[in-house]
Amino acid sequence: MKNFITILLMVLTMANLINGQEELRKQAEQLSKELIIIDTHIDLPGLLQNKWEDISKTASGDFDYPRAKAGGLDVAFMSVYVAARYENNDAKSEADSVIDIVERILKTYPDKFARANSTDDLYQNFKDGRISLPMGMENGSPLEGDLKNLKYFYEKGIRYITLAHSKSNHICDSSYDPERKWKGLSPFGKEVVKEMNRLGMMIDVSHITDDAFYQVIELSKAPVIASHSSCRFFTPGWERNMSDEMIKALAKNGGVIQIAFVSNFVSQEIRDKEAKNRNAISEYLKANNIPANDKRASEYSSRYWKENPVGYADVKDVVKHIDHVVKLVGIDYVGLGSDFDGAGDSFPHGLKDVSYFPNLIYELLKAGYNKEDIRKICGGNLLRVWSEVEKIARLSK
Repeated sequence: MKNFITILLMVLTMANLINGQEELRKQAEQLSKELIIIDTHIDLPGLLQNKWEDISKTASGDFDYPRAKAGGLDVAFMSVYVAARYENNDAKSEADSVIDIVERILKTYPDKFARANSTDDLYQNFKDGRISLPMGMENGSPLEGDLKNLKYFYEKGIRYITLAHSKSNHICDSSYDPERKWKGLSPFGKEVVKEMNRLGMMIDVSHITDDAFYQVIELSKAPVIASHSSCRFFTPGWERNMSDEMIKALAKNGGVIQIAFVSNFVSQEIRDKEAKNRNAISEYLKANNIPANDKRASEYSSRYWKENPVGYADVKDVVKHIDHVVKLVGIDYVGLGSDFDGAGDSFPHGLKDVSYFPNLIYELLKAGYNKEDIRKICGGNLLRVWSEVEKIARLSK
């Protein structure tokens, strides 16, 4: 009899647990439709630049209309990515060609996607049921040393600029580049910060060095964003992610860190596995006197990665990064910047593409976040920053 009662209690507990999870799932789905969800970094334009696809139906990348609607995504910042190789090499024209891709999307699917050059546009599009596609430029090389180009790109719809990408440029140093040419911002870069404030363009500190970040914080009169970064606390020593001190400075500035979803951004375990693979490949090439640019090197590397997969992080790891920011500086300074379509097949279990936002909301509910918290994380904090940037620009005119 005692065993029967124990088993019965276990069954009832399990049933309550399942019912509770189902209720949270329903709540997450409802919130994904009710709240404005903003993702500040999606690399769709570069994907379509290489090969145009019909994104009104399920496409090959991480973003398309059916999955965005299923996920409740309302605002997808289109990344106007310009590779570092274009520095001093017709970068402005390359940016124009990527912007043309976004324009083509807007013209091809006017009932599904809409331009969003302001927070007012965004709210109106949300009411109309269309997905907003504002633009952010990833890499400041297209400015080509001329402040007039800031206004040129602002008028084309660019609403944030990631000051540098994988190499230092004429604006500032990159966290990926061992050469620290400027020790932060260049003299021109300091003028760029001021002019972006005046125009009402958000400054994006993702990718730049710590020195450059602190100089931006010191100079900017408006709050700044990290459009797709995560917490260095979980990836010690990796400058691409933001340290606790930087997150505190960002919060004091009124800005927001938009957490990237990429597995090796959010998991040190994945980073360690990647490093192990790279070292093994390097040792093999060295032992066999195979140059890195040799066809045999790429063939061996591809085979090795396939035979030694590093796996993926989990959606819960992304929640850990959000939690860390909240515990460090509060609920008002964190958001979402996935990097979808910009990091290949490296997104976490449970957060593979734009249809998975309800799953992230579910995990946030499980972690104890309430509706107002989730509203801020999903888009409210970014809207606050963007509105403040617009206000400061109006006051400076």
